[in-house]
Amino acid sequence: MSDEVPRRSDRARRMLSGPRPEVVPTLIARACALVGLLDIAAGVFPRFRHSRMHALAEVLPGSFGPFAAALSLSAGVLLLLLAHGLRRRKRRAWRAAVLLLPLGAVGEFVYRHSLIGTLISVVLLIPLVRHRAEFAALPDPRSRWRALANLVLMAAGSVALGLIIVSVHPHRMVGNPSLADRLTHVVYGMFGVEGPVAYAGRTSWTVAFSLGALGWLTAVTTVYLAFRPEHPAARLTAEDETRLRELLAKHGRRDSLGHFALRRDKAVVFSPSGKAAVTYRVVSGVMLASGDPIGDVEAWPGAIERFMDEAKAHSWTPAVMGCSETGGEVWTRETGLDALELGDEAVVEVADFSLAGRAMRNVRQMVKRIERAGYETRVRRVRDLGDAELERVRRAAEDWRGTDTERGFSMALGRVGDPSDGDCLIATAHRYDDGSGPYGDLRAILHFVPWGPDGASLDLMRRDRSADPGMNELLIAAALRDAPKFGITRVSLNFAMFRSALARGEKIGAGPVLRAWRGLLVFLSRWFQIESLYKFNAKFQPRWEPRFVVYRASADLPRIGLAAMQAEGFVTLALPRFLRLRSRRTAAPCPHGQQGQDMRAA
Repeated sequence: MSDEVPRRSDRARRMLSGPRPEVVPTLIARACALVGLLDIAAGVFPRFRHSRMHALAEVLPGSFGPFAAALSLSAGVLLLLLAHGLRRRKRRAWRAAVLLLPLGAVGEFVYRHSLIGTLISVVLLIPLVRHRAEFAALPDPRSRWRALANLVLMAAGSVALGLIIVSVHPHRMVGNPSLADRLTHVVYGMFGVEGPVAYAGRTSWTVAFSLGALGWLTAVTTVYLAFRPEHPAARLTAEDETRLRELLAKHGRRDSLGHFALRRDKAVVFSPSGKAAVTYRVVSGVMLASGDPIGDVEAWPGAIERFMDEAKAHSWTPAVMGCSETGGEVWTRETGLDALELGDEAVVEVADFSLAGRAMRNVRQMVKRIERAGYETRVRRVRDLGDAELERVRRAAEDWRGTDTERGFSMALGRVGDPSDGDCLIATAHRYDDGSGPYGDLRAILHFVPWGPDGASLDLMRRDRSADPGMNELLIAAALRDAPKFGITRVSLNFAMFRSALARGEKIGAGPVLRAWRGLLVFLSRWFQIESLYKFNAKFQPRWEPRFVVYRASADLPRIGLAAMQAEGFVTLALPRFLRLRSRRTAAPCPHGQQGQDMRAA
């Protein structure tokens, strides 16, 4: 009984002290979203004439009513837009919410005469001000693309909301305007012009002010996003790249994805000792690392701590794509994050590879057929190619890209033939016909990056669409055959997503859940190279090395998946091809090109 009283008093103190500070931003964000919806409803729908506050509100100037409706509507829309930033603890979102909540309360009180809605807005200011220290996150990297996205989304949302505003006063409409007339009235009203729909009394002013407010919001937010100072995504500096290359020279043999850390559209954090580093890119608020940390394993915790500190400072969601089992163990031990198997990497031991035997029959037959068709292969270091031929390879790699969008992040270097990448391997397939020139008719390219001093990791696969099928098999076989000339003993091929599920699901005795999961993966393979990539890898009898995704909470997985798809190039916001300036200086990889042109990271 003596212990019962202290427990009750502790619970009572916790209830009186309020929620834990770390959950306050999420609660406030939800409350602001609710208040935003209430403000929008107050601005859209007619006032409640039976409200007790109506008599008090009537003493205000009558002309202030339409303006109050527009004010309430504007504040509500902006609060909804700010809710996500508040949940992520952004300081600028906090400042805007502190300003907008009183304005929304005034507009709701004057137009809707709602004391409850007004009090909710005012009361929400108390925890918002009390816990202001929780809203200290720094801004995200951003670009002008946000302005274009805002223009499209805000315009669509404003038109939809405008149609509701125009239609909620049917008893005050003059006549029965058609949907086309109402839509025209909305568009005109957003530009401040009177449309074809007429109303009796002051309703026309209320509708006009509200539509004008929507147009004003769309214009102002778009202009703000277009002209605000940019915080561009960090890029790998020359000094950072030099330090990373030094770490790779000492420890690059550990991870086949290590060389991909040299992508120049990634940022990097180093451990305090400088002996380890983590490279990353921020996509849609997700701080996305790839592969294992670079450098000495003993220094990994220091680099990981710096990574997590950076994520906390900006309120980014930390995640790691494609780390090894060792990397996953270190990440989960040092950060408390969780890990989930993502797929398997195909690694071929050069000494064990041979086209002989029944298991290699299909590959052997395809290679022989291509060779009989007159194709020849050459495998060389990048530094051994002349400038003219290297430029030709670059142009071909870009021209044969299967999509308009450059793809690749975790398992792609993003360039071909850079002078600093002289140790990379290029395997090319040629067909020598009359008039084809000294280099022959180039038909396919494979590009490999170093994996320490004795390994190579496949970067991209490109081929001419008009070339005979089997070019990828031909070049992989040629690269494995010539690998000993370059001191290479192991080659990392493609990454097969969910390979273990596909392999186990097709075996006898697989349970209904596993078979259903495999069926879903096969279905998704119509759009993503999942099953086909696994089967392509399996042709070469590789050793399968599991790769993992590291994440904070299960609820973050959809967001991390979307960010990873954006980073890899599956989801993108890009200009139409005819509006883009094409650069032929580099050819970034396309790991998911059409017709199997590049299957590195599908």
